[in-house]
Amino acid sequence: MWISIIIIATLLTTTIIVMGQSKFGQLPRGERLARIKQSPNYRDGEFRNLTETPLMTNDDGFLKSIYNFMFKKVPGLNPKDSIPVVKTNLWEIPMDNNVLVWFGHSSYYMQINGKRLLVDPVLSNHASPFSWMIKAFKGTDHYQTADIPDIDYLMITHDHWDHLDYQTIQKIHPRVKQFICGLGVGAHLEHWGVNAERITEMDWYDSTVPTEGWKIHALPARHFSGRGLKRNQTLWVSFVLETPDLKLFLGGDGGYGSHFSEIGNQFGPFDLAVLEQGQYNHKWKHIHLLPEQLFTAVNDLQAQKVLPVHHSKFVLAEHPWSEPLSLLQENNVNFVPLLTPMIGKPAFFNDTVHSFQQWWLELN
Repeated sequence: MWISIIIIATLLTTTIIVMGQSKFGQLPRGERLARIKQSPNYRDGEFRNLTETPLMTNDDGFLKSIYNFMFKKVPGLNPKDSIPVVKTNLWEIPMDNNVLVWFGHSSYYMQINGKRLLVDPVLSNHASPFSWMIKAFKGTDHYQTADIPDIDYLMITHDHWDHLDYQTIQKIHPRVKQFICGLGVGAHLEHWGVNAERITEMDWYDSTVPTEGWKIHALPARHFSGRGLKRNQTLWVSFVLETPDLKLFLGGDGGYGSHFSEIGNQFGPFDLAVLEQGQYNHKWKHIHLLPEQLFTAVNDLQAQKVLPVHHSKFVLAEHPWSEPLSLLQENNVNFVPLLTPMIGKPAFFNDTVHSFQQWWLELN
């Protein structure tokens, strides 16, 4: 009996020590928690989606799915060679250029109307609490925080490890004017040294005017949140960005739902939609967009072009790494302008024709 007690005590102590590390962030408390409790999207101690959203749609359960993910070998999960990268000097891009540069997965840099923006930056070589887990594909970690110019607005869609990276925030936050995120995410940022005055936390349907002629709206997504053992203590969001020249939908993570058409009807049409496409599975179809759903979402949003993200950097699902882009090419029967640049290759918003090579086919 004493051996069992010692083992349990050791496991509990180890868990407490590990979970107490700064990189896990901090749960909201004080005035921040009081504000969260006033949200119509927070009920019974957690944030909720607009519609019922089970994490899993089969009988495997969450733990069994994690076990299969970690130990089941699926052909083609990783590329055979290094992912091709274009190393653009972001500091030298003229400020009057409206441009987007994708860094792999869901991280990207934008210059719009003389402002610099960064979305969900994960510039370390892993998307997990530990550097040996969920490592980036070879070649996808060429961009570091030193390559990123000073940022006006850093936008965070939710606090999962593949969207909110402790190491990146630690290094870049002194050069960021304003952080924009969902309710509660500011607790992580403040815990990591970001001054509360530089954090704008938003509930769904909140708006902010960061500068004259700009509006940023926080809108629903169908997903979940959490960096530790307790889920849904911070809010996951999509963003609509309105500037003097452009209107963009920045989707973050989330499954298909009626919110896409509602956003399209209220805020569309959009010059560009950035939508997740990758690390999906029918087992969790309610919280990630499936390939056959992407162009339906694009149509609902009334978007003129689409940039698929959430792929080609980390293995977080059981599909071949290049499948998302290949399926999008097949499913694009209406020939929606589809932006598929290499990591680091600039995509200019004012281009009327986007032609990017199918670089992923060379690695299969």
